[in-house]
Amino acid sequence: MTQPITGILTPNVTPVTAKGEVDEQKLREYVDWLIEHGVDGLYPNGSTGEFVRFTAAERRQIIEIVVDQTSGRVPILAGAAEANAKETVDACNAYAAMGVRAVAIVAPFYYRLSTEGVYAYFQYIAEHAEIDITLYNIPMFASPIEVETVIRLASEYPRIVGMKDSSGDLPNMIRMISGVREVREGFTFLTGWDAALAPMLIAGADGGTNASSGVVPEVTRAIHRSVQAGDVRRAMELQYKLVPLFDKLVGLGEFPEGVRAGVRARGLDLGPGRVPLTTSQKALISQMQPEIDQMVEKLLSESETVSESEKELR
Repeated sequence: MTQPITGILTPNVTPVTAKGEVDEQKLREYVDWLIEHGVDGLYPNGSTGEFVRFTAAERRQIIEIVVDQTSGRVPILAGAAEANAKETVDACNAYAAMGVRAVAIVAPFYYRLSTEGVYAYFQYIAEHAEIDITLYNIPMFASPIEVETVIRLASEYPRIVGMKDSSGDLPNMIRMISGVREVREGFTFLTGWDAALAPMLIAGADGGTNASSGVVPEVTRAIHRSVQAGDVRRAMELQYKLVPLFDKLVGLGEFPEGVRAGVRARGLDLGPGRVPLTTSQKALISQMQPEIDQMVEKLLSESETVSESEKELR
């Protein structure tokens, strides 16, 4: 039986050269750094990786590099969303051939589809893809995947193995978990909203795909392990410490520029992002870098003491 997808999977930033090309060497170095710092898996071509700002060929190049550098050390959940269902299936099957564990597919974006339209989209993909699929709900950017649709797809298609939710809507996650687990055992739930990581895990989520894990993987891992060990108090203490940094990372400039600044605070310069910035935007990011450096250092210092329950799970 295939192992379920659990733990913290990092939606990694995509390093870019000064010429705007994928920086293969830095991506390999970043993959190693993340694994060495305890992430449970990698999630390339996610929102933090700016997947919509790269070409289809570049997205495949990114997955090839990550798979090769990871060398099976941790599972890879590859973002596989393309402009339409057929191209998405092509990406799914290409990534399957590369050896990724599963793919994450956002609901159709730009055109808002009805609930039945969202179901039909994932139905087509589930019937043609040769790899396990994780649904990706991010209603701020794409057609929402309703609870009833998740239950329906989970009960009808074994290839659909999980749900990644970035809405931050805890009651909605509880409804999904309750409804799906009545019809399907082993279905994975991941949260992509860092500000609710601990509450989502406490409610029954199996893990997270969190942008801040690309900056402070030690902290997001400790939150997950603390919940696993039943140390809810410890998990919430870390959650309250994480939120201010997360807010700064997602609020600085054009996303994910703040996350890039956070990674720089750890000593890794992954280059510029793919979105053009004005001179004033660049100046603001430079101006805020020392504050982010201090926030990261402070968070790591305050979170340094690891609970006994977490040590037992390592």
